[in-house]
Amino acid sequence: MESAIITQIDCDNILKNRFYSFGIVKGSTIVLEGITLTRSTIEIKINNSKIALIISEAAKIKVEKC
Repeated sequence: MESAIITQIDCDNILKNRFYSFGIVKGSTIVLEGITLTRSTIEIKINNSKIALIISEAAKIKVEKC
């Protein structure tokens, strides 16, 4: 499993607020749990919660590997 720190979130306020509700904020550490076979969604772990994100939404989250 790969972990990374969120360095930037580049999206509109509606999506940013949705990310914030999941704890996806700048400075948080996330762990990549898996990618679907169709490569349409990824599963991440943040603050002991697993979250599935659509790849196009996840691409708006900039990270730096730990």
